Amino acid sequence: MEELYKSVQPKIYSFFYIKTLNKELAEDLTQEVFYNAVKGLSHFKGECSPETWIFSIAKNLLKKQYRNHKYISKLFEKLSVVEPTNTFPEQLLLEKDEKRKLSELINNLEDSMKEIVILRIYGELSFAEIGQLVGKSENYARVNYHRAKLKLQKDLEGYNG
Repeated sequence: MEELYKSVQPKIYSFFYIKTLNKELAEDLTQEVFYNAVKGLSHFKGECSPETWIFSIAKNLLKKQYRNHKYISKLFEKLSVVEPTNTFPEQLLLEKDEKRKLSELINNLEDSMKEIVILRIYGELSFAEIGQLVGKSENYARVNYHRAKLKLQKDLEGYNG
């Protein structure tokens, strides 16, 4: 379990952070996922990879968090606040604007596509794992990710054009 924690914890944290854009909440939820995983280890049947199982716990925990605190309505607002990485003021502004646009476009995707994009990019999950998490096939996850990527590219060009 320790090796699994070391390899999956950064991905789970990233998943929560991109969904909430709240460092403390992402840390708390990450800890709770692994607490629930240890507590429910006897329920793991091996029908999927341990990483997929842990992500399913994370996904369910996030749904519970949204229901309990109504974060869904605030998610777009939080997504538009992205930390810049460059130090030149002009470059910082451009990077922040591009990241804000991309976050906005991801948030505007159809829910199923948005989930697949976030799990793929921030969760770093395989298409097979994503398919299991969303209750669809690996091919469904792959095709919808590709469609979402094309849509995002087209929409980004529309922003810049």
